[in-house]
Amino acid sequence: MAYRPPFIDERAITIEGPHPAGLEETALLAQCDIDTGRVSGPGGQHRNRVDTAVWVKHRPTEIEAHATERRSQLQNRHVAIFRLRLKLACKVRTVTSRDGHRPSALWVKRRQGEKLPVNPEHEDYPALLAEALDVVIARRYDIAGAAGILGITMSQLTRLIRHERHAFARINEGREAIGLSRLRS
Repeated sequence: MAYRPPFIDERAITIEGPHPAGLEETALLAQCDIDTGRVSGPGGQHRNRVDTAVWVKHRPTEIEAHATERRSQLQNRHVAIFRLRLKLACKVRTVTSRDGHRPSALWVKRRQGEKLPVNPEHEDYPALLAEALDVVIARRYDIAGAAGILGITMSQLTRLIRHERHAFARINEGREAIGLSRLRS
C-alpha cells in the first residue's frame, strides 16, 4: 500500500500534538488568559455587584469562550473552560497519521466494544470529539475509514460528531467541498 499523506483542512488551525482540548486543566490554563467582570441582566443585585462573569482566551490559537449565566464565578469558570474546550475541539486540528493513528488512552478507556458512550456534557467529550475530528479530517472526511481506525461503528462516530452542531456542520461543509454527500442529522 502506498503512503498517502493526511488531508489538511485549510480552514482549521493546525498545531502539533497534543490537542489542547484534551490537556489537563492546569496545563490548559497555563496557555490561557482568564478575565472576570460584571455583566448586566437577570440575577439580581448579586450578579450586578460581583464579578461573576468569566472570559477565557487560549493564547496560542486566539480562541476564546465566556460564561455569564451563573451567579457564582466558580461555576462560570467551569462552564467557560468547558466551552473553550469545545471550541478548541471544533476549530483546532492536530497532525495525525491518515492510516496509522493509534487511539488515545482516553479513547480506549471510554470505548466499549464498537461503541463509545459519552454524554456531550461530560468533561471527556471535547477531547474525544477532537480526536475523532482529527482522524476524520486526516482521512479526507472518510467516516467509514475513520471509524475503523478508531474501533467504533460509523453510526457511533457520526453520533459523537452530531452532538456538537458546529463540528457536524464543519464536517458536512468539508464533505460537500470534495464531492461527498452530507451526513444526515
